[in-house]
Amino acid sequence: MKTTLSLVALFFCSLLAAQSTWTADKAHSKIGFEVTHLLISSVDGNFDEFDISATAGDTFMNPSFDVTINTASIDTDNEKRDGHLKSADFFDAEAHPTITFKSKSVEKTGDTTFDLTGDLTMRGVTKTVTLKGKVNGVITDQRSQKLKAGLKLTGTLDRTEYGVGEASAAIGNEVDLVINLEMAQQ
Repeated sequence: MKTTLSLVALFFCSLLAAQSTWTADKAHSKIGFEVTHLLISSVDGNFDEFDISATAGDTFMNPSFDVTINTASIDTDNEKRDGHLKSADFFDAEAHPTITFKSKSVEKTGDTTFDLTGDLTMRGVTKTVTLKGKVNGVITDQRSQKLKAGLKLTGTLDRTEYGVGEASAAIGNEVDLVINLEMAQQ
């Protein structure tokens, strides 16, 4: 019994030791979204300022994420619309300067895919969301000689559940998230 417990403890310690910290390469990462407008077209945008760190092994297949987004950095290529989105009508960026995501679990769904579940907080409202993840690849960066991982996260959320605007025929309630990341091992 003692030997079995020792082997189990050794196994878990080796798993923990294999984990390292990764950070987003902001020049090659984008937190994007798309929402329906007037039921006939889509408007897309992104957040320009964010911090993303992760803990993962060398294959990046069991990641744990901690994300902070500057709400006022919303960018839809339209200054007037961006100003309205920052207002109390939508994100209320002054009162709620950050959007956060903290992952709680990850489930491998294929050789390079996983479901990432965590708590997303916007406008003071926290909901559990699940994002689909795909690791595009992991390479050794020739300059730093450290690993870099490319991945894509996708998902859909209902903006009205977070108090981001009201239900409207002009703007869809569902927001599609498309997050492309290049993560650098530290």
